[in-house]
Amino acid sequence: MPQDLAPLAFPSASTPMAFDEPMHAHAPSGRKIPALTGRQKAAIVVRLLLAEGADLKISSLPDDLQTALTETIGEMRLVDRDTLSAVIGEFVETMEQVGLSFPAGLRGALKAMDGRLSPGASTALQRKARAGSDPWERISQTDVPTLLSVLEPESAEVASVVLSKLPVGKAAELLAKMPGDRARRVAYGVSLTEGIAPEMVTRIGQSIAREIDGRPAKYFSSAPAQRVGAILNNSTTPIRESVLTSLEEEDADFAENVRKAIFTFGNVAERVNPRDVPKILRELPQSDLITALAASLHAPDSPDGISANFLLANMSQRMAATLRDEVETRGRIKGKEAEAAFGAVIQAVRNLVEAGEISLVEADEEE
Repeated sequence: MPQDLAPLAFPSASTPMAFDEPMHAHAPSGRKIPALTGRQKAAIVVRLLLAEGADLKISSLPDDLQTALTETIGEMRLVDRDTLSAVIGEFVETMEQVGLSFPAGLRGALKAMDGRLSPGASTALQRKARAGSDPWERISQTDVPTLLSVLEPESAEVASVVLSKLPVGKAAELLAKMPGDRARRVAYGVSLTEGIAPEMVTRIGQSIAREIDGRPAKYFSSAPAQRVGAILNNSTTPIRESVLTSLEEEDADFAENVRKAIFTFGNVAERVNPRDVPKILRELPQSDLITALAASLHAPDSPDGISANFLLANMSQRMAATLRDEVETRGRIKGKEAEAAFGAVIQAVRNLVEAGEISLVEADEEE
């Protein structure tokens, strides 16, 4: 696991001043330890950790500190055991005296305050934190629809540079969303980026990042269709269908996007991977599962009935037979009772999705 270098920072970083001061110590033998600066001591600690195989996030330091650290390591030669022991002892003592640590810099503070700031304050602080930072990190964190919009007026050559700097997965997604001719020109443009100067790549990154940051901040983090879909997910079936019918009359495209955002019991068969069914069943009280099955199996060709049979087909045969027996002993299921059971199944699925244990099949993938 990569290790943070904040405790090893130089005098300008947030570290106890005792470790930044020149060293004038004596070894147990009485020999005086040479005076060392804070940079030299940090270099000794870093060199020791690297020699021990530690995975240090040196790139997390500002560029000037990375440069200073590397230059200092290059200037030093041999360090005797007494000096090494004195430096490590001072470092350990300094760290033991720390009672409370704060995140390094504004970006660390924003991460610590995540969810506790107003959208306006958060946006302003994020822009301030990004000033002077690596523009490509900002670009890599931007969603694909925004990147598509920002790159639309740019040349294929600029888009090729951006594509080359993105993580492979996001680059592939971005390329797939481009029109065919544009995608071909951008993909070919990647072959022409071999000789591009680092300064030019930096300027392109800064320009694209400025364009992204210059866009008006959005108060809502999700699209309108997703928000309406989330509301209808928690509505009863009659209300949901009534609202969708009205939306289709007003705006068919918006209604279609809302339908894609909705995830109900009737969508389980088409959106859940069969191998994930056992995980869902472990999260779900058996009484809710039996109620959901009893409320839907009487209409096997309906979306709810198809989902019920999907669940039964992807569990052990013994468990499925037991559940079918339980369903047969149940009487008529009231509407509210059925909706509550369906909601319990959907909540179990959503809990696993949010925990990263399963992934839903996207509606577009089905098509």
